[in-house]
Amino acid sequence: MAKLSKKRKVAEAKVDREKLYALTDAVKLVKEVNTTKFDASVDVHIRLGVDPRKADQALRGTVSLPHGTGKTKIVAVFCTPDKEEEAKAAGADFVGLQDLVAKVQGGFTGFDAVIAMPSTMAQVGRLGRVLGPRGLMPNPKTGTVTMNVGQAVSEIKKGKISFRVDKYGIIHAPVGRVSFDAQKLEDNANEVLGTIVKMKPSTAKGIYMKSVTMASTMSPGIKIDPKSIK
Repeated sequence: MAKLSKKRKVAEAKVDREKLYALTDAVKLVKEVNTTKFDASVDVHIRLGVDPRKADQALRGTVSLPHGTGKTKIVAVFCTPDKEEEAKAAGADFVGLQDLVAKVQGGFTGFDAVIAMPSTMAQVGRLGRVLGPRGLMPNPKTGTVTMNVGQAVSEIKKGKISFRVDKYGIIHAPVGRVSFDAQKLEDNANEVLGTIVKMKPSTAKGIYMKSVTMASTMSPGIKIDPKSIK
């Protein structure tokens, strides 16, 4: 087991592993116990009482963070020539079809989000091996397969994020950076958590939100009391 740094030991001592913190207190504490020199990402990890193997419980969706993620996403758009200018005007970083497909097939993955027009999905589908494992395959449920490519690009650039439950029943989602003030982190976290609460499948039995943890990169996790979520 790796030896903890002095900074990390101090951070660990400030977090009570057994306590469930109110969200308001958790966002203040996550800033206080950050041990990185860079502007670390702050994420929430939600363990749900769902069975991801069942189609109606394999939750996925999107949410627009009120204060953005603190990082401007690099967006690739697969579209027909008549939509290229619309995508570029909205801020898309990579736009095209055949050439872009070939570039990605060749190993290029310099983007954080992918949008595709419905008519391009036959070609984009061939990129499943590259995009699938990174959670980047466009999907109508997340609004990333659409004719309105400009609007989709704009929303992602402003802070719209996608999330999906993994095979362990956990959703991981960014809610900002440690440089954000506590209120902005709280607003973003409430938006994510509130959205997931509303998505509870009718077939899910028992406790739905089993645990919620907030953490910044390389810092200790802080357990949040689900009752404190607005």
